[in-house]
Amino acid sequence: MADLEDGSTSPAPRKRADARRNEKTLLDAAAAAFVTSGVDVPVRDIAAKAGVGVGTIYRHFPTRADLIVAVYQHQVEACVQAGPALLASSSTPYAALAAWIDLFVDFLVTKHGLAKAMQSGDSAYQSLHGSFIDRLVPVCGQLLEAAGAAGEIRPGIGGFELMFAVGNLCSGADYGDARYDARRMVDLLVAGLRAG
Repeated sequence: MADLEDGSTSPAPRKRADARRNEKTLLDAAAAAFVTSGVDVPVRDIAAKAGVGVGTIYRHFPTRADLIVAVYQHQVEACVQAGPALLASSSTPYAALAAWIDLFVDFLVTKHGLAKAMQSGDSAYQSLHGSFIDRLVPVCGQLLEAAGAAGEIRPGIGGFELMFAVGNLCSGADYGDARYDARRMVDLLVAGLRAG
């Protein structure tokens, strides 16, 4: 709300803790439903998985596009926050990097489920890819830098480069051939980062 005295604006009110928990539960349920059933999954199925009524979903996310964008942003932020937490709690920087890449693969599986919707031309999706790069590349870079400084990986690997490679390996799963295991291929890539 604008302050008429000095022209400043006050920050938007923060959501109550229970509202934030409800929203997180909805986003986690929607992400899981998108992976298994695609983004066109009925809202009632997402509501059932989240343990809420359909009206609750529409109160938080009035359109399907709102829900898709929120799921995407929620997962990006979870990956962003996981990087420093894994560095602090893992036995080695390489272990933190490997665990983070595993989370990133989980995100990509959901993202590929969103790919068709994101290519629909809906303006709600236009800034998502750029924000994804802007938020995640520095985190990946930080993990690579820490593992490199510890002498655990080969030098000169960039965050964008690694994320692009992982993304390409994950995109092979879109073809639906049971002989292809994207996670196994990513594990091989991450193992190949190790210093000789």
